[in-house]
Amino acid sequence: MAWCAARSLHLPTIDLGALRTRAPLAVGVGFASAAGSTFWRSSASSKPSSRFACLAISTDARIKEAVHTDKAPAALGPYSQAIKANNFVHVSGVLGLIPETGKFNSENVEDQTEQVLKNMGEILKASGANYSSVVKTTILLADLKDFKKVNEIYAKYFPSPAPARSTFQVAALPLDAKIEIECIAAL
Repeated sequence: MAWCAARSLHLPTIDLGALRTRAPLAVGVGFASAAGSTFWRSSASSKPSSRFACLAISTDARIKEAVHTDKAPAALGPYSQAIKANNFVHVSGVLGLIPETGKFNSENVEDQTEQVLKNMGEILKASGANYSSVVKTTILLADLKDFKKVNEIYAKYFPSPAPARSTFQVAALPLDAKIEIECIAAL
């Protein structure tokens, strides 16, 4: 059995089958690692199984695809609304701007949060994902005192189990926004 990341990273292949019976295997290459013991099915089955561990990580630009929709505000700088790569979509920080006008619908955090999540939903839809496929969000707040208000609105958009999340107060956000949210979703 060959480890397919070896091809992407131009490394010699590792025969995990030969190592399977000796001890759990831990492999690490730069920023990617995998534990071999998690790749095996129960050996109680009498049927031979096709065991193949695959970690497909590559810097090949052909597997990186930009996502763009006119139903969400355009990026404010030299970045994409989102990038699809390695079966994930990475959504850039989203502001509560109205796509047609490029302006905030309100100065309060509740209205901006609603608009941020609507904009994020349009970007997720354009990438083939949705709120339930989001695995991680990062929320940037101009004022951490708005945490409870944001949570009440946020909870309406993400079904259980809710994605992993980090929330930070920052010194300033683009265009003096009250909130910015980015996310990662599985495809």
